[in-house]
Amino acid sequence: MIIDFHTHAKLSKGIPVDLEEFTKKMNEAKEAGLTALALTEHFNAPDFLKVYDMLDNSFPYDGHTYDVNGLTVFPGMEIDVKEVGHYLVVGNRDDIRSISMELTAFTEEDSFIPIADLFNLLAPYNVLKIGAHPLRKSTPLHHHDPELLKQFDAFDLNGKDLFKAGPEMEKLVAEFADQYGVPVVGGSDTHHFLQYGAIFNRFDEVCRTVDELKEAIRQQHYQTSISDCLHVKVKSAGLIKKELKEQVTL
Repeated sequence: MIIDFHTHAKLSKGIPVDLEEFTKKMNEAKEAGLTALALTEHFNAPDFLKVYDMLDNSFPYDGHTYDVNGLTVFPGMEIDVKEVGHYLVVGNRDDIRSISMELTAFTEEDSFIPIADLFNLLAPYNVLKIGAHPLRKSTPLHHHDPELLKQFDAFDLNGKDLFKAGPEMEKLVAEFADQYGVPVVGGSDTHHFLQYGAIFNRFDEVCRTVDELKEAIRQQHYQTSISDCLHVKVKSAGLIKKELKEQVTL
């Protein structure tokens, strides 16, 4: 299984979800070599639940994942917290919908949920918890309570951070994660499809459930690979994303 743990359904939060565009992105993900991905759209995107309405109406779901034209899609979301930081949560669709509803009062920047409250909120759910881009200057995680950081299932080696900070970021994230005994997985942070394949994880076996993902990560039955083309992929995706967003606002 070749999986990317940090991807987005849309070009940006404010752009409405579109089935044709989404399907094109999933096909491009397959072309880039992925067999699976975690769909971690921003929890406070105005049409977050419509993303899952679209999936439910358009693609088969087996109780754990969607089959999008042969690509395995794990439901998920990316959550902001009050103390600054982003967290990726991956679970079944019912849990993701329920968590989204519980976060309704915390979607604005001045009312993001405190991290301790988020962990309490997530406690009843069987979800994979990943600390996103832990050393990104704008949204670092190093200032959080170490006892909370130890509770993550993984930290995110992020494609955008590797592009901006260079190869040194890989070493820094590994050292950061090692402090807390937490594994590292790769996430491209793709919004535009050109970014797929910038970084990915090759698992020894196919995982169909969150429990299987957790166990494979815990036992480190996978390898994370960084594409030789990461710089080109991220830069080109970013430039096109910027241009397309400007066209939308004209």
